[in-house]
Amino acid sequence: MTSTAVPASRATALPHAAPPPAALVTLTGRRLALTLRNPRAIVLPLATPVLIAVVIAPALARAAGPVSGLDYMTYVAIGTAALVVPLSCMQAGLGVIVDRKSGAQPDLLTAPIPRPLIVLANLAAALAASGLQLAALLAFSALRGAAFHVTVAGFGWFAAAAIGLAVATYGIAETLANRIGEEEEYVNMIPTIGIAPWFFAGSLFPIGYLPAWLAAIAKLLPVTHAVALMRYGLAGSAAGLHAIWGLTDVTQMAALSLLVLTLYAAGLTWLAIRVFTRTALR
Repeated sequence: MTSTAVPASRATALPHAAPPPAALVTLTGRRLALTLRNPRAIVLPLATPVLIAVVIAPALARAAGPVSGLDYMTYVAIGTAALVVPLSCMQAGLGVIVDRKSGAQPDLLTAPIPRPLIVLANLAAALAASGLQLAALLAFSALRGAAFHVTVAGFGWFAAAAIGLAVATYGIAETLANRIGEEEEYVNMIPTIGIAPWFFAGSLFPIGYLPAWLAAIAKLLPVTHAVALMRYGLAGSAAGLHAIWGLTDVTQMAALSLLVLTLYAAGLTWLAIRVFTRTALR
């Protein structure tokens, strides 16, 4: 009789018929251990937000005046948050490809756990990583002169916008990672999905400065709603929300943008789980 032994490096990652909440915690811890496995993996992703906060945003602030009632340093700092989050979540998709090809995912698929939990655990780890980068961006931006006016309610709007954008973007990342076979092909898609929409989302200038047809497209992008909500939450500026909805009730406009983000997040997460489940059956 022969038996197949599971390598120790993989066996430790297999939950043993644990209840779904416990399995989700275990899987999330596993993904975080892979994502943040050494100091280099923690520090290097912070380089981009810190560079933006310390060098790029102050330089742009000196070149431009106030926008929509905000000094440009604050305007760009908050807008950049909507770049950091999608980039972090898109980069997390690379780990999914590596895990499928040379990691423990094949063993996890034989474990007694619901397969959607694997996707949700990957999502939770991506949220943690993007949250770390976002905190670094805001901290260094404040040190360089960004003027944030934080209230409990305002922080709630900001956090909801950041989470909604992260969940929606990671849904795209997970879907693509399970449809694309090679890391090189996936990397080529990161600028298109993680960066390009940011330029049209009111991050560097109001969407009203865009041609009318492009502004109409921008209003459909989740990142546009996230930027507007973030500025409303951290700086009290409703100009972005008004540019999207054109209403007078600020709370109503904020709720509508949050609803848009929620629908994107729910729909793209459902798609990611569906694609992962189908791919796992091959």
